[in-house]
Amino acid sequence: MIIRDLHVKHQTIPLCAPFKTALRTATEIDSIEVEITLENGIKGKGAAAPTYVITGDSLQGIEAALNGPIKAALIGQDITHFQSVLSKIQACCIGNTSAKAAADIALHDAYSKYLGVPLYAWLGDKQPLLTCMTIGVDAPGKMAEAAKKSVQDGFRILKVKVGSTPELDIKRIESIRAVIPDHVKLRLDANQGWSPKLAVQLINEMERKEFGIELVEQPVPADDWEGLKFVTERVNVPIMADESLFSAKDALKLATGRYVDLLNIKLMKCGGINEAWKIASIAETNGIACMIGSMMEPCLSVGAAAHFAAAHPNVKYFDLDAPLWLSQDLDVLQYNGEEVCLSDLPGIGCVTVSAKK
Repeated sequence: MIIRDLHVKHQTIPLCAPFKTALRTATEIDSIEVEITLENGIKGKGAAAPTYVITGDSLQGIEAALNGPIKAALIGQDITHFQSVLSKIQACCIGNTSAKAAADIALHDAYSKYLGVPLYAWLGDKQPLLTCMTIGVDAPGKMAEAAKKSVQDGFRILKVKVGSTPELDIKRIESIRAVIPDHVKLRLDANQGWSPKLAVQLINEMERKEFGIELVEQPVPADDWEGLKFVTERVNVPIMADESLFSAKDALKLATGRYVDLLNIKLMKCGGINEAWKIASIAETNGIACMIGSMMEPCLSVGAAAHFAAAHPNVKYFDLDAPLWLSQDLDVLQYNGEEVCLSDLPGIGCVTVSAKK
């Protein structure tokens, strides 16, 4: 079944509210959609979003990679030689993980449509998906208000952004914990905002105050692997790598070296579902659980991540709330409070474009 065409388009999607982290503030996202067409007319769709501060990929770079080396690598290939075709995506250019992820997603969508099954079914399972809701970094009172509303909306796990002003971080968590029930779990994401010693100091204080922290994500700069290990060895709360993890090779080093307790997989960082599967399996072999994460990106790419997460047994944590921040997007996921509901249509489930009320 030959790949006959590849088409790329771009749209800008406003957010319902500004999204703030220690690294950036976003009010809209750029969605780059890629569509591949098979000789029998089946179309597979994928998408990517540029995130300079994490992947280094730009809008122009993603489009250029998709329209250039990736398109050249795919046109004329037989999709039934699936692993070979995926390898061609990864080998056709250096870096460009977001563009590679978009093409990888489109291939997975097309091939599972060719087989006539939902993507999760082809990958092999369908475990329940319960996402956290992200609380963007802000003044303590505003974060507490956002946390309270999220709990009222049915979320029992909150991912709290910290790290932009470390001296406020204890106050932020105190304010949030004061207005939410004890059973609600808190995950902290410092987005590289702390030094190793400061991270240990803050996390230990939060432990003493019994804030109910489930895990802490990327407390130190991405390239400070020894700093990650320093923190991991000195606190009781599990430490998770995010920006330090881009590839299966990274996963192998992080896992075997015991630099962290947990790994956060994002398709835009690793280059797609195929590499994500390798990462989760490496982690599983080493007794380290994984989270599926998403940046501020289109519902289509988050949907692909959700199908992967539902199928892989070592994905234990789910951060799939990005589409809930978008004013409009491709309708491939449904949410029932914290529950993420996958489509049972063939592929990822991409059918229509709809606007949220």
